[in-house]
Amino acid sequence: MALIKKFRIKSFKNPQPIISLDNISLSFGNRKILDNVSFKINHGQILGMLGPNGVGKSTIFNLITGLIKPDYGKINFRGTVVNDYPIYLRTTKFKIGYVPQYGGYFGDLTLLENLKAIAEIVILEKELIKNKIDQLIAKFELDAIRDTKAKYLSGGQKKKLVIALALLSDPKILLLDEPFSSLDKPHHDQLVTEVREILKKAGVTSILVTHDESEADMFADKIGKIEKKQLLVV
Repeated sequence: MALIKKFRIKSFKNPQPIISLDNISLSFGNRKILDNVSFKINHGQILGMLGPNGVGKSTIFNLITGLIKPDYGKINFRGTVVNDYPIYLRTTKFKIGYVPQYGGYFGDLTLLENLKAIAEIVILEKELIKNKIDQLIAKFELDAIRDTKAKYLSGGQKKKLVIALALLSDPKILLLDEPFSSLDKPHHDQLVTEVREILKKAGVTSILVTHDESEADMFADKIGKIEKKQLLVV
């Protein structure tokens, strides 16, 4: 199998991986989904996972969050094996955020009301809520539509809102499930560039699931391609 691409970033200050999957295998009934998958991601690094629908990309997200357990292998966060950690403990202790492909917002609430609703849940220091929301609105250039109901936002604006909602809790690990799909080329490329810059400045370790190789190349530091139930990371 040919290598897909070279590392964009060749070294990191922190040698311990933030996430590592070691020899993960998983079957549903008699159907093998993943076979001996291993990879690691360092602090602030972005991994792009490529592959068509149904090959196991979202399954890897489910393994990382604890929605399902592997048949074999270990899942590590910062050197801690978390196979037996429940979902709530993984997401809170290791600060995992998730950006879904569809939905992820309250359509009948305004953009600002969406941010306030989630901020009240995930930000413990209530005096910091307004400042955090204002920062995200500024970063994503959403001020002009802060009082617009989410269901009336454009596709790109909805994507920005959902990513901003995920960033409210200051995640250390962010899982992005095809967050840039269904956008026209100019808006797509602009959003990819903007989100990458925001994540890099914040030092958020991220995994992007996509079937678009050019998108992964723009967004990620390294790329993994799922093929024959295995993940080649280069």
